[in-house]
Amino acid sequence: MASITSTTMESTSRPLQTQPPAAVHETAVVDEGAELGAGVKVWHFCHVMPGAVIGEGSSLGQNTFVARGVKIGARVKIQNNVSLYEGVVLEDDVFLGPSCVFTNVRNPRSTVNRRDAYESTVVGRGATVGANATIRCGVTLGPFSFVAAGAVVTEDVPAFALVGGVPARFMGWMSAHGQRLQLDGKGHAICPESGIHYQLNNQQLKPLNP
Repeated sequence: MASITSTTMESTSRPLQTQPPAAVHETAVVDEGAELGAGVKVWHFCHVMPGAVIGEGSSLGQNTFVARGVKIGARVKIQNNVSLYEGVVLEDDVFLGPSCVFTNVRNPRSTVNRRDAYESTVVGRGATVGANATIRCGVTLGPFSFVAAGAVVTEDVPAFALVGGVPARFMGWMSAHGQRLQLDGKGHAICPESGIHYQLNNQQLKPLNP
């Protein structure tokens, strides 16, 4: 991964080739010192600040803002109108729906400088955050967790858990392929799409044959 200026990308981009250079739309701003991996796409009106790191193959939808120090893994898909503030970490294969919201201060006041109080928010590998969901700073979304559209998350979400509502509450379990899992009396389930088996033990769901 290298710090690059990147190529200009028109609205009708060509299919990605093997390890192409990052592509930045002519209306986007990528500040000097930002790091963009191979195959990254930065679309209309985005702003990526110095010190931000974006892993290879990731895509930033229209009007995405990435603050300094934000870490974005590989193959992350960010839809339109998402702002990622200092303290946000997205692991590989995360999906962020349109207009979802992240914060980094629990008790902001315009007249009080709380730059030293920023909290980290970690979105685990393969997790999905639905459109218009709000994620309070300081929480962790476990790997392959699924946050429903419009939810307000105020607590950590376990791996593979489905949460929704205001505030968000546990609603069930999701497979790594994004399918709702139906557990039997022994805590066992099979993903209807992939055929992968899952087992629940001590309130932790794990795939048996990933």
